[in-house]
Amino acid sequence: MSDWALGLEIGGTKLQAALGSRDGIIAHRQRGAADSSAGAESILSWFDHSIPALLEQAAKDGPRVTAIGVGFGGPVDSAAGTALVSHQVGGWSGFPLKRWFEERFDLPATIANDANAAGWAEYCCGAGKGTRTFCYMNIGSGIGGAFVINGQLHDGHGFGAAEIGHTYVPDFTSPAPGAADKLEHLCSGWSIEKRVRMVASLEPSSPLAMHCSNNPNAITCAMLADAAREGDPVALQEIEQVAAALGHALSKVITLIHPEFVALGGGVRLMGDVLLDPIRKHVDALVFGPYRDRYRIVPCALGEDVVLVGGLLLASATSR
Repeated sequence: MSDWALGLEIGGTKLQAALGSRDGIIAHRQRGAADSSAGAESILSWFDHSIPALLEQAAKDGPRVTAIGVGFGGPVDSAAGTALVSHQVGGWSGFPLKRWFEERFDLPATIANDANAAGWAEYCCGAGKGTRTFCYMNIGSGIGGAFVINGQLHDGHGFGAAEIGHTYVPDFTSPAPGAADKLEHLCSGWSIEKRVRMVASLEPSSPLAMHCSNNPNAITCAMLADAAREGDPVALQEIEQVAAALGHALSKVITLIHPEFVALGGGVRLMGDVLLDPIRKHVDALVFGPYRDRYRIVPCALGEDVVLVGGLLLASATSR
């Protein structure tokens, strides 16, 4: 029986731990949620309680656990295994994440940005399988990205790369001519929901009002997508603006590295074609002309497992 690894996800709100094989097949998992206001300490406490149960399960099943792979929701120093910062959760700046896991569980640990872990998983096992140049972008509580170029995960100088969410795009919320803001500030799930919840009033009979029971503070991205499918004008306008900003950023990515596939992951991706189709339209309008129709924008194939699978693959590669 081949060795196993632990794949871990440290997100802005979502925590996951999985036990699985070297090729990314998940055998057992645990899921949790973090209170972002409680900081890094509460997240580490969750893993401190969850990982021993998975190690006990591995002991029962028989495989030896040889390594840990972590997808962290922020930029990291890959060589040192240090979390540089989290833009959603406090307490991570300069935190020695690799050392913490290795000392706690006596296993070698590989630390990667969560989007890099996810991008590698999609390239090896999902939407990017069989391609040579590939781009992954997650749209969730934050916005991140990953590039695979000529079959290699691109990690810049060892501090990450493909930080698409931190590129600037036209700010559709500002009346000032030429105003720009970071893509993440405009199009992350948290940003979208915060903006839509500020609607002063909803037409009581509108689809969006019906989905949120006439309580704007309850609006979610899923509700927004459902309302847009039913022709709600507020929902359709918001999605069009978000799609234009995302399309602006992705058109530059495609123009610069020309991936064969762009796979979109994260919670906002679950809005489906009501968001994907206008993104495709805006990318097509802005991308370098000769590349038009020579790329595809598709949903992530691995869904909620994508960071875990990436963690397993990266850990297994390190432990060989």
